[in-house]
Amino acid sequence: MSCTIIEPNDNVDPGPTVPSTRRTGDEAFAGLTTIATGGPVGELVRAYSEDDIVEAVREADEEGRAVLMLGGGSNLLASDQGFDGRVVIDMRSEIDQVQVSSCGGAILRGTAGTPWDEFVAVAIANGWHGIEALSGIPGSLGATPVQNVGAYGQEIADTLYSVRVYDREAKKRTDLAPSEIGLSYRNSRLKESTAQWGATGRWIVLSVTYQLGLGTLSTPIAYSQLAQALGVDVGERVPSTDLRAAVLELRRSKGMVLDDSDRDTYSLGSFFTNPIVPAQSIPDGAPSFPHGDLVKTSAAWLIDHAGCGKGYGAEATGGRASLSTKHTLAITNRGGASTEDILTVARSVRERVADTYGITLVNEPVLLGTGLGDAPTR
Repeated sequence: MSCTIIEPNDNVDPGPTVPSTRRTGDEAFAGLTTIATGGPVGELVRAYSEDDIVEAVREADEEGRAVLMLGGGSNLLASDQGFDGRVVIDMRSEIDQVQVSSCGGAILRGTAGTPWDEFVAVAIANGWHGIEALSGIPGSLGATPVQNVGAYGQEIADTLYSVRVYDREAKKRTDLAPSEIGLSYRNSRLKESTAQWGATGRWIVLSVTYQLGLGTLSTPIAYSQLAQALGVDVGERVPSTDLRAAVLELRRSKGMVLDDSDRDTYSLGSFFTNPIVPAQSIPDGAPSFPHGDLVKTSAAWLIDHAGCGKGYGAEATGGRASLSTKHTLAITNRGGASTEDILTVARSVRERVADTYGITLVNEPVLLGTGLGDAPTR
């Protein structure tokens, strides 16, 4: 899918609107997610306009039918039994340069279906910074504020300007400011609302707007591994193009850049979030970073030191699923895996970390129609 950049006040006729398509009973999550597992989809709607998205959701709500908005499928683990509700995919991929000024920077808006990494590439190509360290992250633009996506010292909360949504409770479209979204570490009110509303929460993301700085240099580098890769000190700035290249290489080395020929990329990225716990809970030797009154530590360190190294879990699943052979935070489909195989590895990892360190890891991907169960704690 390629993006269309719409300049301000662009009066060019975009041509006829493509009607949405609906398919019933012949699609499965295995073909719609990066981990390539999951059962059948009840109904799949591919929507090509904002009106079509709103109508598909509103209609399902009126019928009492479950709804799931699906982006790039890079953060969803669906059960092998599937989902009998309506799955809606935003097929739009447009970027709108709203405003550029020396005072306000660049205000850039994209439709929810726009691939996130293309949005980052457009920003860098135009000399705008603030999201360059988020290069290479798979998935769509619409998912970024839901999860408060972050990596290598940057996160969405740093540059988010507004989110256009369809409010399923109020039954209207509105724009939400960052203060209304409640962004926190890999979380937001948008995500939390799924507890009441089901697979997709109260607010359906239609487009997202970011406010970026002007200039070809990156924001100050805040991540030591990235600074080391670039041969500079933490806090220095480098050309954004150089930083993007370094991030892509780091992610590629961990199997975190999608590659059909590399089984380590058949995953959902980091399966567990980094735990945020009291300082006294941090094991000796584990990395620690201040996080308010608590401390954040490394899930990858805990997993590795609990005896779950790279490739762990293959024996228990007949070789179909395991931790990545490059990075212990990702659980991978090695070929022919089911969702239950992925969960087998996840449960085992979570239990070993809990038994060893008394810390319960929390899954980062959305688990649809399934779960990890309770992990033991000390």
